[in-house]
Amino acid sequence: MTIKIIDRLKNLGIDLPPPGPPAASYVMAATTGNTVFLSGHIAKRDGKPWVGKLGLDMNTEVGNAAARSIAIDLLSTLQNHLGSLDKVKRIVKVMGLVNSTSEYTEQHLVVNGCSELLFEVFGEAGKHARSAFGVAQIPLGACVEIELIAEI
Repeated sequence: MTIKIIDRLKNLGIDLPPPGPPAASYVMAATTGNTVFLSGHIAKRDGKPWVGKLGLDMNTEVGNAAARSIAIDLLSTLQNHLGSLDKVKRIVKVMGLVNSTSEYTEQHLVVNGCSELLFEVFGEAGKHARSAFGVAQIPLGACVEIELIAEI
Protein backbone atom coordinates (compact mmCIF):
# COMPACT_ATOMS: atom_id res chain seq x y z
CA MET A 1 0.00 0.00 0.00
CA THR A 2 1.33 3.42 -0.97
CA ILE A 3 1.35 6.04 1.76
CA LYS A 4 -0.31 9.32 0.83
CA ILE A 5 1.87 12.43 0.79
CA ILE A 6 -0.40 14.19 3.29
CA ASP A 7 0.22 11.30 5.71
CA ARG A 8 3.98 11.61 5.20
CA LEU A 9 3.70 15.29 6.05
CA LYS A 10 1.74 14.46 9.21
CA ASN A 11 4.39 11.89 10.18
CA LEU A 12 7.00 14.65 9.80
CA GLY A 13 4.90 16.98 12.00
CA ILE A 14 4.20 19.35 9.10
CA ASP A 15 0.90 21.16 8.62
CA LEU A 16 0.82 23.01 5.32
CA PRO A 17 0.03 26.71 5.77
CA PRO A 18 -2.41 28.46 3.43
CA PRO A 19 -0.63 29.31 0.17
CA GLY A 20 0.56 32.86 -0.20
CA PRO A 21 -0.54 35.20 -2.97
CA PRO A 22 1.86 36.52 -5.61
CA ALA A 23 3.66 39.72 -4.59
CA ALA A 24 3.47 41.28 -8.07
CA SER A 25 2.18 40.63 -11.59
CA TYR A 26 2.56 36.84 -11.89
CA VAL A 27 0.94 33.57 -10.79
CA MET A 28 2.33 31.27 -8.11
CA ALA A 29 1.97 28.15 -10.27
CA ALA A 30 1.63 27.47 -13.98
CA THR A 31 1.09 24.12 -15.70
CA THR A 32 1.95 23.20 -19.25
CA GLY A 33 1.53 19.60 -20.34
CA ASN A 34 2.64 17.42 -17.45
CA THR A 35 4.95 20.02 -15.91
CA VAL A 36 4.19 22.45 -13.09
CA PHE A 37 6.37 25.51 -12.58
CA LEU A 38 6.24 27.20 -9.19
CA SER A 39 7.30 30.84 -8.89
CA GLY A 40 10.06 31.72 -6.50
CA HIS A 41 9.01 31.64 -2.84
CA ILE A 42 10.93 33.72 -0.32
CA ALA A 43 11.74 32.59 3.21
CA LYS A 44 9.23 33.80 5.78
CA ARG A 45 9.23 33.75 9.55
CA ASP A 46 6.07 34.57 11.48
CA GLY A 47 4.39 35.49 8.18
CA LYS A 48 6.94 38.16 7.30
CA PRO A 49 10.02 38.04 5.05
CA TRP A 50 12.91 36.26 6.79
CA VAL A 51 15.45 39.03 6.27
CA GLY A 52 19.19 38.46 6.33
CA LYS A 53 22.40 37.97 4.40
CA LEU A 54 24.36 34.74 4.64
CA GLY A 55 27.96 35.40 5.63
CA LEU A 56 27.05 38.72 7.26
CA ASP A 57 24.26 38.32 9.82
CA MET A 58 23.16 34.71 9.20
CA ASN A 59 25.01 31.40 9.26
CA THR A 60 24.55 28.31 7.11
CA GLU A 61 22.46 26.46 9.72
CA VAL A 62 19.92 29.29 9.92
CA GLY A 63 19.86 29.60 6.13
CA ASN A 64 19.24 25.85 5.86
CA ALA A 65 16.25 26.21 8.21
CA ALA A 66 14.95 29.09 6.07
CA ALA A 67 15.22 26.92 2.94
CA ARG A 68 13.36 24.10 4.69
CA SER A 69 10.56 26.54 5.55
CA ILE A 70 10.38 27.54 1.88
CA ALA A 71 9.98 23.86 0.92
CA ILE A 72 6.88 23.74 3.12
CA ASP A 73 5.48 26.84 1.41
CA LEU A 74 6.27 25.38 -2.02
CA LEU A 75 4.36 22.20 -1.07
CA SER A 76 1.42 24.33 0.05
CA THR A 77 1.33 26.12 -3.31
CA LEU A 78 1.66 22.82 -5.17
CA GLN A 79 -1.14 21.24 -3.09
CA ASN A 80 -3.39 24.22 -3.72
CA HIS A 81 -2.64 24.20 -7.46
CA LEU A 82 -3.08 20.44 -7.98
CA GLY A 83 -5.67 19.58 -5.33
CA SER A 84 -3.44 16.75 -4.10
CA LEU A 85 0.31 16.25 -3.73
CA ASP A 86 -0.27 12.62 -4.74
CA LYS A 87 -0.49 13.87 -8.35
CA VAL A 88 3.23 14.68 -8.28
CA LYS A 89 5.24 12.04 -10.17
CA ARG A 90 8.55 13.61 -9.29
CA ILE A 91 10.28 16.81 -8.34
CA VAL A 92 12.34 17.66 -11.41
CA LYS A 93 14.32 20.80 -10.53
CA VAL A 94 14.90 23.22 -7.68
CA MET A 95 16.64 26.57 -8.05
CA GLY A 96 17.79 28.37 -4.94
CA LEU A 97 18.91 31.97 -4.63
CA VAL A 98 20.81 32.80 -1.45
CA ASN A 99 21.22 36.41 -0.35
CA SER A 100 24.90 36.30 0.55
CA THR A 101 28.15 38.20 0.75
CA SER A 102 30.65 37.80 -2.07
CA GLU A 103 32.88 35.77 0.26
CA TYR A 104 30.18 33.28 1.31
CA THR A 105 30.46 29.92 -0.49
CA GLU A 106 27.97 27.56 1.22
CA GLN A 107 24.87 28.36 -0.85
CA HIS A 108 24.55 24.66 -1.72
CA LEU A 109 24.36 23.74 1.97
CA VAL A 110 21.65 26.35 2.55
CA VAL A 111 19.48 25.03 -0.29
CA ASN A 112 19.92 21.50 1.10
CA GLY A 113 17.25 22.47 3.64
CA CYS A 114 14.70 22.43 0.82
CA SER A 115 16.13 19.45 -1.06
CA GLU A 116 16.31 17.22 2.00
CA LEU A 117 12.69 17.89 2.94
CA LEU A 118 11.50 17.14 -0.60
CA PHE A 119 13.29 13.78 -0.40
CA GLU A 120 11.72 13.09 3.02
CA VAL A 121 8.26 13.83 1.64
CA PHE A 122 8.43 12.23 -1.83
CA GLY A 123 11.14 9.59 -1.37
CA GLU A 124 13.01 8.77 -4.58
CA ALA A 125 10.55 10.95 -6.52
CA GLY A 126 11.80 13.90 -4.47
CA LYS A 127 15.37 13.65 -5.78
CA HIS A 128 15.89 16.45 -8.28
CA ALA A 129 18.33 18.45 -10.35
CA ARG A 130 19.33 21.67 -8.62
CA SER A 131 21.12 24.97 -8.83
CA ALA A 132 22.15 27.16 -5.89
CA PHE A 133 23.34 30.71 -6.47
CA GLY A 134 24.64 33.48 -4.28
CA VAL A 135 23.01 36.80 -5.11
CA ALA A 136 23.50 40.37 -3.93
CA GLN A 137 19.87 40.82 -2.88
CA ILE A 138 16.45 39.15 -2.91
CA PRO A 139 13.09 40.98 -2.91
CA LEU A 140 12.12 42.42 0.47
CA GLY A 141 15.58 41.58 1.83
CA ALA A 142 14.73 37.89 2.23
CA CYS A 143 17.63 35.54 2.94
CA VAL A 144 16.61 32.80 0.49
CA GLU A 145 14.28 32.37 -2.50
CA ILE A 146 13.52 29.02 -4.13
CA GLU A 147 11.54 27.96 -7.20
CA LEU A 148 10.52 24.43 -8.16
CA ILE A 149 9.55 22.40 -11.23
CA ALA A 150 7.51 19.20 -10.83
CA GLU A 151 6.22 16.50 -13.15
CA ILE A 152 2.59 15.45 -12.75
